[in-house]
Amino acid sequence: MQNYMEEIRQFTEGHATGLTFALVAGVSVLALRRWMAGGVCKSKVRLDGKTVLITGANTGIGKETAMDMASRGARVILACRDMTRAHIAADEIRQKSGNGNVVVKKLDLASLQSVRNLAKEVQKSEQHLDILINNAGIMMCPKWKTEDGFETQFGVNHLGHFLLTNLLLDLLKKSAPSRIVNVSSLAHEKGRIHFEDINLDKDYERAKSYRQSKLANVLFTRELAAQLQGTGVTAYSLHPGIIRTELGRHLFPTLAIWKRIFFMPFLMLIKSPWEGAQTTIYCAVDESLASSSGLYYSDCCPKEPAPQARDDAVAKKLWDLSVSMVGLA
Repeated sequence: MQNYMEEIRQFTEGHATGLTFALVAGVSVLALRRWMAGGVCKSKVRLDGKTVLITGANTGIGKETAMDMASRGARVILACRDMTRAHIAADEIRQKSGNGNVVVKKLDLASLQSVRNLAKEVQKSEQHLDILINNAGIMMCPKWKTEDGFETQFGVNHLGHFLLTNLLLDLLKKSAPSRIVNVSSLAHEKGRIHFEDINLDKDYERAKSYRQSKLANVLFTRELAAQLQGTGVTAYSLHPGIIRTELGRHLFPTLAIWKRIFFMPFLMLIKSPWEGAQTTIYCAVDESLASSSGLYYSDCCPKEPAPQARDDAVAKKLWDLSVSMVGLA
């Protein structure tokens, strides 16, 4: 035992610098990981008797949000494109939450007809809708077009949700106080609405398109809140954080191998889906937000969005263009 302790002492003295560096690095990584995890929704509010609709709720932060809503006693509607995966997710949510009132409905945001079909079905089957969470999204995909001929990222991330929200507004107003939560991104800060080429037919870039669609989410929320003043329906947009989800499935495979290897360690630092869902949940249920509307949130706190996301004239112009594009006019 004495010899063993002496070996440890000699090793420690001989590798003091390396051990100190490793300790500091380890503490730094843990601190960085804790910082990256962000805020947590602390509200314990129950949602018994309430109905929540979440788009893209079969995976990632949408699924975690659905799990939380179900755990609070809500009737939860998973509006998803992949029905097989949606039913699997619904079964898991029912089992883990102990709430059997979790249903699945078909929604393909790349099809305006699918959006209309869902809205019609919800209007027919639901007596009220208390929370609408526009969560689904696509990121960094190639130059694709939706069923209606729109650039896919703008069509799915903005136009599909724009139409769905407008078609469900009467039900949301009937259910007031009710909330609309739009999942945006920090990417909006580098975005611009390209009114002269909204589908980016002349100059398509994956990142440019994604940023435009996420800026559109924030501007939509701002104008929506203005139009809903006095109705009891409030609207919020948010940045969920950088999260380990399937959202990057179109980007990661396109990176050079050395870039993938370089970024692998950073994947351990970014948010889990549960952590990424916290700001969405906060905007959906926290009592302190009841009198607020049109604001942007990050890590369960209000945050000022980029200057171009606070331009009321641009928000109104985008609204009018969107109305025309989805056929609401």
